[in-house]
Amino acid sequence: MSAKTLVAYFSASGVTAGVAKEIARAMGADLYEIRPTEPYTGADLNWMDKKSRSSLEMNDPGSRPAISQPVENMGQYDRVILGFPIWWYVEPRIIDTFLESYDFSGKAVIPFATSGGSGISRAEQSLRSHCPGAIWMKGKLLNHADAASWARSLD
Repeated sequence: MSAKTLVAYFSASGVTAGVAKEIARAMGADLYEIRPTEPYTGADLNWMDKKSRSSLEMNDPGSRPAISQPVENMGQYDRVILGFPIWWYVEPRIIDTFLESYDFSGKAVIPFATSGGSGISRAEQSLRSHCPGAIWMKGKLLNHADAASWARSLD
């Protein structure tokens, strides 16, 4: 019997959303968007502005942006595929909010990230530190071309 799987993702520009939807389709998994209570604007995402919201959040390790809706019945999932864009070489702080909001003990968590140039290794280390009770699987930096085949390889 295959594991009950949730594909949970945060997407600021739509790129990660597209990959997450492709993975969920390929796996027949449930899909959940990690939406901030206060949506990000283009100005918020301007990483060149040291006073932009994303810059301020990423410079504050304790920042935990609020999530608008919780996952319904997180306990039903054995496995969570967790997607996000790479910000400042790691996951956005809202991913930390997500990880700290649920008990992932005994759940397999498999990260994937989208990025224009950064790898996922530093994010994987950070994720483990925020959620040590999870069973962390090797993550992957993905684009649309290989998302579905990667997802199928997980089953």
